[in-house]
Amino acid sequence: MDKWIGLAVAGVLGTLARYGLSGLVQRIAGAGFPWGTAVVNLTGCFLFGLLWTLLDGRIQVRPEIRTTVFIGFFGAFTTFSSFVAETASLMRDSQWLYAGANIIGQNVLGIVVLLAGMALGRMV
Repeated sequence: MDKWIGLAVAGVLGTLARYGLSGLVQRIAGAGFPWGTAVVNLTGCFLFGLLWTLLDGRIQVRPEIRTTVFIGFFGAFTTFSSFVAETASLMRDSQWLYAGANIIGQNVLGIVVLLAGMALGRMV
C-alpha cells in the first residue's frame, strides 16, 4: 500500500509541476507553437537522464523510491500525449513547418538533453 501512496503523491507533484511550468512558459511565449509542452518534455528528458545516472550506482536508493520517481513523478510530469495531440492539431491546421519542427525538435533534442543529463550525472 505504501508504494501506491508514494506513486500517487509523486504523480500529483509531477502533474502540478507540469501544469505550472507548461502554463508559465506558454503564457510567456504566446500562442502558435506549443513551447510549454516542449520545455516540459525537454526538461523531463534531461532530469530523467540525470537522475537515472545518479541513481544507477552513485546514489543508493531503495527500488520503490526509483519506481516512485520515474513512474510516479516523471510519468505525470512529461507530456508525450500532449505533444502528440498538439502536433496532430498543427498538422490538421496545415502548419507543416511547426509540426515538423515539433516532431524533430522534441525527439532529437530530447535525446540530446537526456544524454547531457546522463553526462552531468557521471560528473557529479
